[in-house]
Amino acid sequence: MSVTIDDIRAAAGRIEGQVVKTPMNHSRTLSEIIGAEVWLKFENLQFTAAYKERGALNKLSQLTEEEMTRGVIAASAGNHAQAVAYHGARLGIPVTIVMPEPTPTMKVVQTEGHGANVVLHGKVFDDAYGYARELEDEKGFVFVHPFDDEDIIAGQGTVGLEMLEAAPHLDMLVVPIGGGGLISGIATAAKAINPDIEIVGVEAAMFPAMKNIIEGSEIEIGGDTLAEGIAVKHPGWKTREIIKELVDRIDLVPEDDIEHAVALLVAIEKSVVEGAGAAGLAAMLANPERFAGRKVGTVLCGGNIDTSLLANVLMRELVRQGRIARFRIAAEDRPGALAAITTKFHEHRVNILETNHQRVFTALPAKDTMIEVECQARDAEAIDRLVEALEECGFAVDRTTRI
Repeated sequence: MSVTIDDIRAAAGRIEGQVVKTPMNHSRTLSEIIGAEVWLKFENLQFTAAYKERGALNKLSQLTEEEMTRGVIAASAGNHAQAVAYHGARLGIPVTIVMPEPTPTMKVVQTEGHGANVVLHGKVFDDAYGYARELEDEKGFVFVHPFDDEDIIAGQGTVGLEMLEAAPHLDMLVVPIGGGGLISGIATAAKAINPDIEIVGVEAAMFPAMKNIIEGSEIEIGGDTLAEGIAVKHPGWKTREIIKELVDRIDLVPEDDIEHAVALLVAIEKSVVEGAGAAGLAAMLANPERFAGRKVGTVLCGGNIDTSLLANVLMRELVRQGRIARFRIAAEDRPGALAAITTKFHEHRVNILETNHQRVFTALPAKDTMIEVECQARDAEAIDRLVEALEECGFAVDRTTRI
C-alpha cells in the first residue's frame, strides 16, 4: 500500500497539539433509533470545523525550508481551502487558494481571514483546479492536493487512530467518501489495528463516483446535493486503489436521509454538522437493518453549513414530522368566517404562522374565498385532529402533501 500505519502514526506525532483531538462519544439515543451501538467522532469541532486540518498540517509540516519560502497553492471551495490557509499562516508559509468564481462570499472571506491570497477563476472546481496547476508551474508553488496525496491521506488517517483508541471494540466504521482521502486514511489505520473490522463508505446518491469506479457501475453523476463536501466527480487515483483493497462496501444515501441526519444531530446531539459530515449517520438511518446489532463508529467530518440553509433543513424536518402544515380552506367571504376557523385552531392548540386570503386566483364562486394557512403543532396527531374538526364544521380543507 502507498500509505502504511507507520505513516499515519508519524503523522499523528507531527500534528499532536496543533489540531483538536476531537471527542469520540457513544450516542444512546441514536443507538436506540438505529438498533446498533453508535459512536460519533466530532471532527466538526476542529478550529476550521472540519477534519481537513489533519492532512493539510501533515503535508505542510514536511515541506523543506526552500519549499516553504516559495509558498503553496491549492484549489478548493470549502474545507480544504480553510485548512491550508489556517495552518499555512501558523507556519509562516505563503498560501494561494484558487476558488471557482461562484464560491459563496462567506467562504472567500473566511479563507482570506486565515491569511491566504484568494484567486477566483472559472465556473466550477475543475476550472479552478486546472488554473491552480498552471500557477504551480508558473510561480513555482508547491501544490497541496485535497485528497490524492500520501501525506494528506496519512494525516486524515489519524482520525481512525483516535476512533479506535477511544472505542477499540468497534466492529464497523462508516465513513463519507468524496475524493477518498479520509476513508483511505481511516481504512489503512483501522485494518492494520483490526483486520476484521468492516469499513463502509458512503456517497451522496447524486455523486456515486467512487462506487462507479470500484463496482464498474454507470450510475449518473450530478445534482444539487446538500452534501457538497463529498460531491466529487473525479476521485483520486491513489485513493481508489486503497479503497479497492480495504473498503468492504459503498452505500449511497438520498437527499431526504442526509437532511434528516443533519436535523437529528442538531436535535439530539446539539451539534451543527454539514451535509457531507452527516452522510455516515444518514446511511444508518436509511437502512438500519444493515447495521443492526453492530458496534459502529462514524465521522461527523465537517460543520461548515450556511446558517440559512441549516434553518431551511430544520424547518423541512418539522414538515416531514407533520408538525408544520399548510392548508387551503374554502369559506364564505363574510364577517366571522375567519374567526370561526381560528377558533378551531385555538381549541386544538395549533399555532398559526401565516395566513392569506385568496379571492381572485381561485375556482371558487365569487362570494367565497380561499384562506391559506401555515401552522405548527406539537405533533402530527394534533394537526390531524384539527383537520377533522374543521371538516365537521363544514369547511373544505385541502392539506398540502408532506415532503
